[in-house]
Amino acid sequence: MKTIRWGILAPGHIAHKFAQDLARVEGAKLMAVASRDLDRAKEFAEKYDAPYAYGNYAELADCPELDVVYVASPHVGHHAHTLLCLNAGLAVLCEKPFGMNLGQVEEMIQAAQNKKVFLMEAMWSRFMPTTLKTQALIREGVIGKVLGVRADFGFKAIKDPRKRLFNKELGGGALLDIGIYPLFWSYAILGMPKTIKASALFSDTGVDASTGMVLTYDADAFAFLDCTLLARTDCEAIVYGELGCIRVHSRWHNSQALTLELLDAEPERFDFEREAHGYNYEIESVGHALSAGLTENPDWSHRDSVNLMTLLDKVRQEIGLNYDI
Repeated sequence: MKTIRWGILAPGHIAHKFAQDLARVEGAKLMAVASRDLDRAKEFAEKYDAPYAYGNYAELADCPELDVVYVASPHVGHHAHTLLCLNAGLAVLCEKPFGMNLGQVEEMIQAAQNKKVFLMEAMWSRFMPTTLKTQALIREGVIGKVLGVRADFGFKAIKDPRKRLFNKELGGGALLDIGIYPLFWSYAILGMPKTIKASALFSDTGVDASTGMVLTYDADAFAFLDCTLLARTDCEAIVYGELGCIRVHSRWHNSQALTLELLDAEPERFDFEREAHGYNYEIESVGHALSAGLTENPDWSHRDSVNLMTLLDKVRQEIGLNYDI
């Protein structure tokens, strides 16, 4: 596999972890970083040995030594920044949520298809060994018919209206930031639901601080999902079957262990130890897709992103969460 040359757009907290994992991936090289603050870009580039640092995003899109850009800006910037790179002919791995609504996602996908360049949502949990093992156990029939899933994600966030989590102008709120993970889990296991019901507690800044969701499926299965910025929760994901359950341990979205709990057997634990944060799995997958000349990743396709955003839009409609976009 050829060396894949990466750029990073917006060197925030997650971008640091991504760069650290990128350095561990064979055949991947960080070449450039762009920030609206040139000094910040230079500091990031020096820290992670990137040859190029830019003080605006347009210069990054013009960099001649890039194969793909990781878009790590706040939610509200994903659409515009992805289009900037796609229109320059660069492949894009864009942080979740892919866009702020389905219309944005569809426009991004159409642009990638028009340019015939690779585009993928950075749903890193899809590539975690715990997710892959869970799906394999289900396919093998180990827990029998799947009856339902449960997943939560909660932490106590500092309420600062100027920062992203509680800032509506930046696409803040529990649902888009962390509620996307439980929704992903239900989709990965059960697909698209028959019904969606949701309720939320709102912050005085106008974003959801906590959201709960109940989904039902044609196969008479259920999903109980919740997210909150107000309290630390168990952060477990469980798949319930006729013969037992699969429990992905905290924090499940990037967990290193799961336990198979069958009704008539001792629990069996599976460990997937790693030194990286966990972004390495999606980085490797993108590298393989680009080396194969693909324009989307079959393991997390454009259709998957459309479906996930459709679910997010339906939940937002249920709880009455609107952004001025």
